[in-house]
This record gives sequence, structure tokens and C-alpha cells, in this order.
Amino acid sequence: MTSTGAAGTSAAEASKGGESTLTVLLALAVNLAIAIMKAIAGVITGSAAMLAEAGHSVADTFTEGLLLTALRRSERPADRRHPFGYGKDRYFWSLLAAVSIFVSGAVFAFYEGVHTVFGEPTEQTSPGVGYVVLAIAFALESVSFAQAFRQVRRGARQEGRSVVAFLRVSDDPTVKTVFFEDSAALVGLLLAFGGLGLHHVTGSSVWDGVASLLIGVLLAFCAYVLAGTNRGLLIGRQADPQLVKAVWDYLRDVPEVEQVVDLLTMAVGTDRVLLCARLDFDDALSAADLERACVRIDGELRARWSDLDEVFLEPVPRTDQALRDRVLARYGDVF
Repeated sequence: MTSTGAAGTSAAEASKGGESTLTVLLALAVNLAIAIMKAIAGVITGSAAMLAEAGHSVADTFTEGLLLTALRRSERPADRRHPFGYGKDRYFWSLLAAVSIFVSGAVFAFYEGVHTVFGEPTEQTSPGVGYVVLAIAFALESVSFAQAFRQVRRGARQEGRSVVAFLRVSDDPTVKTVFFEDSAALVGLLLAFGGLGLHHVTGSSVWDGVASLLIGVLLAFCAYVLAGTNRGLLIGRQADPQLVKAVWDYLRDVPEVEQVVDLLTMAVGTDRVLLCARLDFDDALSAADLERACVRIDGELRARWSDLDEVFLEPVPRTDQALRDRVLARYGDVF
């Protein structure tokens, strides 16, 4: 088996990392300002939906702090204790961010909603303050959402995918978290506006409580989706299927390779993939020829796909039945 060290970070990757940091920083500043405004408006108006939205923004602010930690810690270089680097640190802190959304945002919104729907009716005061704050919050959230959407759309266009497909396979949880957060924030503001308005028109605080409960459901769903994404990445998710297929096709056409027996990939960080290829080489190759072929293949793989962080090439006989059974058990008769 032959292995080579981690590739250096390219200028494009550095630029992408800087854009992710900008997206998170912008979202943090926006959410902090909005959280303060909503909390003040919630106290003034007595609106449960407004207070739920304040809790939502507080949760988002904590989330952005966790995402900044994720970005900083995941960029540390590999060392003896972590030879594959710290890329998965981004997944761990992003998972905590998803938990923060649920605990700080959804649970508080559910509490406010239940308390308002089943508790004593409350009087609404100065609803105009709530409308103004919600309008300002919507404008600010739109700025943060626009930045996150631009980054997502650019990434989707570069990979030739739709935005939905890109979000499904992306291995950068920070941008995905901000995108989902901001989307949920805009919907949550509309729900809060509806609850505040219906309370104002009908005089019943139940509408405020219902809006708060719906905000809780929205945040719980958002947290569930993001937690599931990061859980899969932490466990060890396969690399982008497009990359896997492209590498398989390339190896299949290498002159010295008679058959690709197995191909294992795992995302070890954002834009960082570990690759292990088990190949049946031409039996006529000498040991020296085999070594030179492995070195050349490794170099060509890295030149074509910069995401490949560690490459392992293992010569194996395709007639090994035990190995074939393991491959079939994992993938089925796909290739």
C-alpha cells in the first residue's frame, strides 16, 4: 500500500474559507442586533410570539459563535495525534450549533406558546412597536440571508447542481447552518407578524401563542435537519457521489489497472476527502513498475481533484472471494 501526505490548501479553498467566515460573522452581527430589538419589543407589547422570536435570535447568535469556533478549530494542520487533521471539528461544533437552535430557540418558543394558549389571557400594548421591530428585523435578516444564498448558489453553480442538491450533499455545515437559520428566521418573522396582527385585530392572545408554537415547530425541524447532516459527517460519510464516480472511471482507464476492486472514500473535513482504492494491477508489472505506477496515479488523482487529502492505493487480486464478498455486502452489484 502506498500513501502520500496531505495536500496544501489552495488559494480557492482559502477564499472559500474566508467567505464562510464572512457569512457567519454577518449572521452573528445581525442576529445579536435583532435579538436585542425583539426582546425589548416583546416586553413592551407582551407578545408571546415576539418573545419567542427573541429567543430564536438569541439561539441564532449562540449558533454563530459555535460556527466561528468550528471554522477556527477545523483549520488546524494535521499532527501526530490527529494524522488526518482536524477537519471533523467543524462537524462537531456545527452539531452543537444545531442542538443550540433546539434548546435555546425551540424549547423557549414552545414554553411561551403553551403558557400563552393555556394560561391567563394577556393584554397587548403598543403593537405598533412590534410591527416596526419585525419590519426592521426582516430587512436585516434579508441581508444575512442574501449573503448565505449567494455563497450557496455560487457553490451549486460551480458543481453543476441545483441549490437543493448542493445543500443535500455539501460537506460545509457552517454555510448550510446559516442558510437554514436565516430561512427559518424569515419565516419565523412572518409567523410572529401574523400572531401579533391577529392578537391586535381579535383581542385574543391565543393567536400569539399559536404563532409561538409554530415558531417552535419550525426551529425544531431546522435543528433536526442540521443535526442529521452533522451526525452523518461525524460518523464518516462517503464523499460526493460525483467525485466517487469520476475517480472510479479514471482508475478503470489507467493502463496498468485491470480492474477496480474496491473504492472507499470518507469526508474528513470540508473539501477534504480520504481515498482508499484497491486495484488489481497487470500481473506482468515488476515491483518497480508497480511502485512507479502508484506514484504516478497518486499524482494524477491529486492534480485532477484537489479535494483528495489522503490517497491510499492497495494492489489486490480481483479473485480474492472474501474481499469481493465484503464489497458486494457494502454496495451490492453496483459497478
